[in-house]
Amino acid sequence: MRLSVGQAGFWDVQERLCALSAQGEPLEKLAVTVDFELFRAELAAALGSRDRSKGGRPSFDPVLKFRMLVLQALHGLSLAQTEYLVADRLSWMRFCRLGPGDAVPDANTLWGFREALIATGALERLLIRLEEAITGAGYLPMAGQIVDATLVSAPRQRNTDAEKARIKQGEKARDIWPDKPAKARQKDTDARWTVKLGKARPGADGKPQIDIAIPVFGYKSHLSIDRRHGVIRRGKTTDAAAHDGARLREGLIDPSNTASDVWADTAYRSTENERYLEGIGKLGRIHRRKPPGRPMPRHQARANAAKSAMRAHVEHPFAHQKGVMGLVIRTIGLARASATVTLANMAYNMKRWCWLDRRSLPA
Repeated sequence: MRLSVGQAGFWDVQERLCALSAQGEPLEKLAVTVDFELFRAELAAALGSRDRSKGGRPSFDPVLKFRMLVLQALHGLSLAQTEYLVADRLSWMRFCRLGPGDAVPDANTLWGFREALIATGALERLLIRLEEAITGAGYLPMAGQIVDATLVSAPRQRNTDAEKARIKQGEKARDIWPDKPAKARQKDTDARWTVKLGKARPGADGKPQIDIAIPVFGYKSHLSIDRRHGVIRRGKTTDAAAHDGARLREGLIDPSNTASDVWADTAYRSTENERYLEGIGKLGRIHRRKPPGRPMPRHQARANAAKSAMRAHVEHPFAHQKGVMGLVIRTIGLARASATVTLANMAYNMKRWCWLDRRSLPA
C-alpha cells in the first residue's frame, strides 16, 4: 500500500532545525562555544599541500572532517556509523555545516584523514590548542591537579602460547605471521592483558568477600585534570599492563597549574615520584599504603579520606567517556588507540567547556 505524502515545503528543513534549537539542541551549543576555525592551521599543516595538476574531485574541508571525528568520539561510533548518521540527522548536518544536498565524507575518507593526523602527531597539538582556548576563555588551570588512569577495552586476541610469548618479546605481527598478511593486519601486538580487581561485596554472613580479579585486554588512558574546572590538561595512552606510577614522570604533570598540589592514589607513591615532584616545585598529596599485617594508623586513614574527597573528581571524565561517550578501542595498534583516546579527551573538554559556560550564566 502506497502512502501519500504532501509536497515538501520550502522552509520545512529550516523550521525543523528551529524546533530542535528551541529544545536546546546540544550540538548547536557546542558549535557556538567552540570555534572550530582555531584548528584549521594545524589541520592544514598535517594534510600538507595537494598537487592540483593531477586533477580529481576537490578534497573535503579539513575542518568538516575534524567535526565528524569529534562526533564519532562523542558517541563512540565507528567511521561508517559516523558517515551514515551525518547524512541522516539534520542536527548533525548543521553541526558539520552541511545541507541536505551536500556530499558527506565517507568512512574511507575519514580513515585517511585520521591516519594523516596520527602520522604527523597533529592530534596532540590540537588537544593543546583546545586547552589553550579553554584557558583563554577564563578557565585557568588552578587549585592543583589530579592524576589517575583507567582501562579501555579492545577486541580480544586469540593466540597460542607460542604466539603470546613472541608478542611479549616485542615482535611485530608481520614477523609472527609472515605467510598470513591478512591475519597479521588484524592482530594487535601492542595491547596487553591485565587484571582489574573488583570491589569486595559482603557475603551472606555479612563479612566482605575477597576481591574478584577481572581480566581485561586493551589499553590504559592516563589523565591529569585541573581540580577547579575539571578540564583534561594532559593525557597519555599505554598498554593495559603499564604501571600507573611510572607515567607520572612522562609528561602528565601540567607545569602551568598555579597551585602546587598533585593528588593521586597509592599506585603513584614512590621515592622517584616524590623526588620528581619536589624537583618541579609540586607537592605530592598521594595516598599512603596500609602497612602490611598491621592496621592503618588513624591519622593516615583520615588523611587518605581527605585526599579521596579531592581525588574522586578525576573519576567523572572516566565515567563520562566510558559511559555516555562509549569509549572503546576499535582499531589495531598503540598509535591508533592513542588517537582514539586523544579525540575522546578533546570531545570531553568541549562538552566540559559548554557546561562551564552554562554554569557561569546568571540565573
